[in-house]
Amino acid sequence: MRTDATKGETTAHPKRIGIIGVGEIGRAMVTGLCEGDGDGSGGPPEVFLSPRGARTSAELAARYDRVRVCADNQDVVDRSEVVVVAVRGGDRHEALAGLRVPGDRIVVNVMSGVPNDELRELLGTEAELVRAIPLPSVRERRSVTVTYPSHPVVDALFEGLGGAQPVTDEADFDVLSALTGTLTAHYGYLATLTSWAAEQGIATDVADRYVRGLFQGVGRALGDGSRSLDQLAADHETPRGNNERIRTSWFTPSNAEALREALDGLLAGLR
Repeated sequence: MRTDATKGETTAHPKRIGIIGVGEIGRAMVTGLCEGDGDGSGGPPEVFLSPRGARTSAELAARYDRVRVCADNQDVVDRSEVVVVAVRGGDRHEALAGLRVPGDRIVVNVMSGVPNDELRELLGTEAELVRAIPLPSVRERRSVTVTYPSHPVVDALFEGLGGAQPVTDEADFDVLSALTGTLTAHYGYLATLTSWAAEQGIATDVADRYVRGLFQGVGRALGDGSRSLDQLAADHETPRGNNERIRTSWFTPSNAEALREALDGLLAGLR
């Protein structure tokens, strides 16, 4: 962190960030960090990557002059103020075994379904641990990232990547984590619309472009926080119109209940 020379205060902007496990989320975070405007104090931070995912790490280091690939995961920890653990949950024992994490580090746990207590026991550290749910859109600095518990440094990090949404309870964190499991269902819905149009004789590329345009408009409407989601839906409907017909005939109460049951099952698994 940077110290203000006149006030002697430490600001909440990490300047050396390590990432262990450079998969899709690790890549997205590096892109967002390096292509943003930093924290207003001299550009993006230095980023230190583990050799796990060697091809991706090498590619990012070649693209950004503030990114380095480290010799091993211990080297990442030793060089960094904030360490992001982004390995797959099933790989955590192999990837983190024997790692020494000093108590002055901040560890950001982005592993799905791995609580902080378990990670602390695995690492044997007194370092501060924060769970987070960054999504791939952090690469464009458009992802609101849930954090638990709130931490000024970690929240500042994710504010620069689109926004931070701290929660005060790990059970609440799990609920919001479950919601991220609905993303590919949404893409599948859009793909079904496209394939249906193609079945009616529309060229696939035309259908694809039109569906994308429709829902990009929906995405922009979501930016209007002054209207609830129910209000947005009502504003897009007319009585007995096309939208109302599809909503009431396809997204029925039983359909909605099936979605709730699927989310209940996912949440139980996360806990």
